[in-house]
Amino acid sequence: TVAVLALLLAATGGTYAWAETTLNRGVDLAPAGADAAAGTTLPTGAGTNYLIVGSDSREGLSESEVDELRAGGGGGRRADSLFLLHTGRHGAVLLGLPRDSWVTIPGHHDPATGKRVPPERDKLNASFAYGGPRLLARTVEHNTGLRIDHYAEIGFAGFVRVVDAVGGVPMCLDRDIRDEKSGADLRRGCRTLDGRQSLAFVRQRHQETAGDLGRSRNQQRFLSALAGRVTEPGNALDPSRLYPALGAGLDSLVVDRGMNLRKLAGMFRSVRGADGDRGARRLTVPVDAVGLATPKGNVVRWDADRAALLFRQLREDRAVTVVGGRG
Repeated sequence: TVAVLALLLAATGGTYAWAETTLNRGVDLAPAGADAAAGTTLPTGAGTNYLIVGSDSREGLSESEVDELRAGGGGGRRADSLFLLHTGRHGAVLLGLPRDSWVTIPGHHDPATGKRVPPERDKLNASFAYGGPRLLARTVEHNTGLRIDHYAEIGFAGFVRVVDAVGGVPMCLDRDIRDEKSGADLRRGCRTLDGRQSLAFVRQRHQETAGDLGRSRNQQRFLSALAGRVTEPGNALDPSRLYPALGAGLDSLVVDRGMNLRKLAGMFRSVRGADGDRGARRLTVPVDAVGLATPKGNVVRWDADRAALLFRQLREDRAVTVVGGRG
């Protein structure tokens, strides 16, 4: 959904200046405070890497909308879906990072207390809860060896409203999906999902045999389908749909300080072909265990050898030969 906004913005030059000044560049990826003073070393490598995050932020939702969307009543925001997009000489790779991935969160200073927190093992999305986008980016860098160049995040409200503004997203399901927690109640077959149904679809995982891994795959499928929907002339060139989508997206979009519309457009061009057949390649980080019990709950454990090879190929901007998912 984040990447889709770039096409919408590029479709009408008259909105460019407005959107450029409206863009919320609230994320500073550089080490800050005591971490900066400690001389934190950032990874190096070829190509460009984007960290794309769908958060469960409820900002912009009324109480009735929170109830209708089964969005829960918790405050703050958490990383609900995570993707790493690498662009380089061999095209692009859209890599799904399950939020329950078992990783090492690097040592850092607590932004609330200023106290030093030692490295610890935890779920990937816990880093977002502990230290926001900066610590999430550092955690991805620490565990992959890939430098994060840019960051883009959108919340629940923006997601739902963008989908509705473009008239929904066509999806074909090979089975019925019913999930009480997310509110998903979808029949097998092909249909157009509205914003509420789309949010429930990308959030549900309790019917997925692979749990968080299956949900990550669904999210990638949906992102590609949404990108295809937006490219249709009836959406990209129709002001009655374009402007509501722009407004809905920019209200919930947060990016890093170095991001601009040109870079967002480049990110979109890389994402929209990620359908497994043309353009970008779509895969999930290789794993060897799903639902592994730990003191922090059930987690997804990466396949150390295959993941290391994948990250090395991306870091060196080589063609990817690794098969993602569970081996």
